Amino acid sequence: MATDLYQAGGIQLVAKRLLESGHLHADALTVTGKTIGQEAEQAQETPGQEVVRTTGNPLKANGGLVILKGNLAPEGCVVKIAGHDMRHHRGPARVFDSEEDAFAAVQEGQIKPGDVVVIRYEGPKGGPGMREMLGVTAAIAGAGLDDSVTLLTDGRFSGATHGLMAGHVAPEAVIGGPIAALRDGDIVKFDVPARRLDVELSDDEIKERLKSWQAPPPRYQTGVMAKYARLVSSAAKGAVTG
Repeated sequence: MATDLYQAGGIQLVAKRLLESGHLHADALTVTGKTIGQEAEQAQETPGQEVVRTTGNPLKANGGLVILKGNLAPEGCVVKIAGHDMRHHRGPARVFDSEEDAFAAVQEGQIKPGDVVVIRYEGPKGGPGMREMLGVTAAIAGAGLDDSVTLLTDGRFSGATHGLMAGHVAPEAVIGGPIAALRDGDIVKFDVPARRLDVELSDDEIKERLKSWQAPPPRYQTGVMAKYARLVSSAAKGAVTG
């Protein structure tokens, strides 16, 4: 918990660990007027604390988030690998153009073990604003399918997501990313160790499908949300507007 981190030595101690391991740009100036390296040097570690480990003694070899790329996510996607052991999955796509449609399908028992649920047009531009797909993942878990069904979306997730789920798929569907070319039944493959997310289609087939693809009309035609959708960048670049 946050209080445990504070009692162990706080964020200063985290900075000190990064400094010790050579992962900190120590000359960066902070709001205190000192560099982050100077702040890190002043960290006071509580004797015997076990919360903030050294990089030479990690709990695990990698963190809880990994980036996958492939012909479905040329700019990358984010997968949380903490809390479950699924590292591979291959199955048919069940494609939905909104979170609501996917949620209804799960509720109605239309999603079967082995399926790959695809939710698109929920990215920074398409949403607009990258809505959180937690409702669908919770419904999948509630149906007892979180160990046999995967999900990919150009929307986002929270830390409460269960199972093998790829979010932030980029480029997003509304600008013609490969996820826009997916059809029901296409075979999608997750390979976390290889850091790959692919559909078993040739590059030529994907390009041919996208030739006849048309973007759906914007969900907002005027106002601040329409302006945001026009200006926002890819999730791979931070979904920034300036």
